[in-house]
Amino acid sequence: MTREEALRAFTIDAAWAAFEEERKGSLEPGKLADFVVWSVDIVTCDAKALLKAEAVLTVVGGTTVFERK
Repeated sequence: MTREEALRAFTIDAAWAAFEEERKGSLEPGKLADFVVWSVDIVTCDAKALLKAEAVLTVVGGTTVFERK
């Protein structure tokens, strides 16, 4: 499974499987804003950088719940 496939499996595909694709799974107006900003681009970075990736910002329901200072 590629990184892109894994990301899709945990986002759009998971929302679809739970019949919640109208509310979750992608960042679009009107949907719940749950997402994490990483310290590296998790899709394009090399494997060693991926292992050291850290969450920089976490947003749940449009509210910031974590921000690295």
